[in-house]
Amino acid sequence: MKERRPRIGITMRIELETERFYLSRYYSEAVEAAGGDAVHIPLIPRADYISSVLAGLDGVLLPGSDSDVDPLRYGREPHPRLGAVHPLRDETDLLVLGEIEELGTPLLAICFGLQVLNVSRGGTLIQDIASEFPGAIKHEQGAPRDRPSHRVRLLEGSTVAQLAQDSSALVNSHHHQGIERLGRELAATAWSSDGLVEAVEDPRDDRFVLAVQWHPEIGWEKDEFSRALFDRFLSEARRFADRQPEHDEELTARISRTRSAVYQKPDREGGQES
Repeated sequence: MKERRPRIGITMRIELETERFYLSRYYSEAVEAAGGDAVHIPLIPRADYISSVLAGLDGVLLPGSDSDVDPLRYGREPHPRLGAVHPLRDETDLLVLGEIEELGTPLLAICFGLQVLNVSRGGTLIQDIASEFPGAIKHEQGAPRDRPSHRVRLLEGSTVAQLAQDSSALVNSHHHQGIERLGRELAATAWSSDGLVEAVEDPRDDRFVLAVQWHPEIGWEKDEFSRALFDRFLSEARRFADRQPEHDEELTARISRTRSAVYQKPDREGGQES
């Protein structure tokens, strides 16, 4: 019998001018190349909807974004160089992260995904690296986007070091924000030469959570380290999927309760527009 491919949810992004959900092609292509089925998650910030969607997934990828996490979510006022803020995206990603924490679903977070993960765990962000982080190197490289532009130091024994098979790696860089204070249950495992955190991992044994500040989805066709990141993520998703039959009855009951709640609330209160 043909092995079932892991289902990987990827949250979408929103173009405010046209009110369209969208997602860069590279995330889904990288997931498919590593053996997974990409499932796009619209930005619908309703807890019952997100719970129902996540119950059918084997892994989640939180992608980058052309906007910033609302600093009010980590207790800060907006910096003059703060980028656009999209409430629908923040709210949906945070609901997804809440479900992941409950279910233990494998997570790969990229760029903005790393930042919103850190905020969800009580961490804070540098709102603009160039103006707030003295001695910073250039973290917004521009085109070509797949060109490795700086080196990161990798923590010995970490997942990223094992996948790179080295103590450092060359990566691309497309961000103007970064981690200021680490959130709970997160360990820094990679740093750029200026000391900025470039990767975090969850040290708990019962889950796989890996987040990187660079964009492996862009370079996976040519870069072995990028492919290794996606291969490991899909391997963890398969392992998670293999464990699910033990909980089929519980998951079925949960989905049934969620569906009943949805059908009983036709007014669909609670969603917000950005």
